[in-house]
Amino acid sequence: MTKRLMIVTGEASGDLHGANLLRALRHKVPGLHVSGMGGCELAAMGADILYDAAKVSVVGISEVFVHLRDIFSAQRILRHHMELCRPDLLILIDLPDFNLLLAKKAKSLGIPVFYYISPQVWAWRSGRIKTLRDRVDKIGVILPFEEAFYRRHNVNAEYVGHPLLDTVTTTCTKEQFYQQQHIPADATCVGLLPGSRKREIQSLLPDFLAAARILQSSISGKLVFLVPQASTISIEDLEDAGIGHAGKYLDIRIIKENRYDMMAACAAVVAASGTVTLELAILEVPMVVAYKLSPITYFFGKLLVKLDNFSLVNLIAGHRAVPELLQAEVTPKRIAEEVSQLLRHSENSQRMKDSLRDVKMKLGSPGASEKAANVALQLLNT
Repeated sequence: MTKRLMIVTGEASGDLHGANLLRALRHKVPGLHVSGMGGCELAAMGADILYDAAKVSVVGISEVFVHLRDIFSAQRILRHHMELCRPDLLILIDLPDFNLLLAKKAKSLGIPVFYYISPQVWAWRSGRIKTLRDRVDKIGVILPFEEAFYRRHNVNAEYVGHPLLDTVTTTCTKEQFYQQQHIPADATCVGLLPGSRKREIQSLLPDFLAAARILQSSISGKLVFLVPQASTISIEDLEDAGIGHAGKYLDIRIIKENRYDMMAACAAVVAASGTVTLELAILEVPMVVAYKLSPITYFFGKLLVKLDNFSLVNLIAGHRAVPELLQAEVTPKRIAEEVSQLLRHSENSQRMKDSLRDVKMKLGSPGASEKAANVALQLLNT
């Protein structure tokens, strides 16, 4: 009898992790029928996409209100599908508030729930621990300290390792990348990574570009600025944030493919806080992390989040391994100052690379998708 699986994920990174998990599962259960919410990666793996994840992938309180119609529509469609098709297992990836509602529905229908890449309840809104315990059969955690945290709270969790260790690889050397992009051999590449959401592009890229102009005028030698274009971002989004105008004064290259080759070619990067910081850590690329939230989200966030650092790299490192700029600190001047410290002083850059190597080691060993598939298979066969 054909097993039915439902996978629900949000942003681009979750879509990629879901696709890799599905690939591992298909090796074990070849005839698996899969449906759910995701993007192009899950679709490429043969999943029946019931709703486009990009429509509900938002960060912050005020941003949620703008997308309420899509959020309600997605919930209605996915709930109806669960009732109609009764999947043998529901796999949830990130997207906590949305996914925990689906978990409640699944439990009412007797459908087992596997949460892969769980909510960061250790950082904020710890009250969700009871919700997870009640609605989720098992959690596959990807950060080394999470398993012990959840088990202290009687939540069934298993550390499977970080999926990025399976996917973050380069296909060429720095010199080959330079040749492919026609970058002069004596140039220094600086990455501008403002995120994969339109709101992030709007709030961060203008400051990143202004910082690039300061760097270009203050550092001798040629600088080339590399900007990756995520699949969720159009060239119009980048143009609206000022990349075309900045291109009149700077050598800016928009990179659509081989983003890890691009990252590895950079001497330093300024990046939006998020998964990309761990990708950079795995590649041992020095970085400055920046983020801006809407005023209302930031206000409530300060009340709910009790952490000394906000970036994943520093949380895993256990200390401030990389500079963090949040909210009003995100200015062209501050960004340029922090990046300049990495470009001008090789000892600062090397010290950070050593810290990033330690973070990479703490993430564990590759094979997260395979380990997570084994956990899912246990639930699928119960």
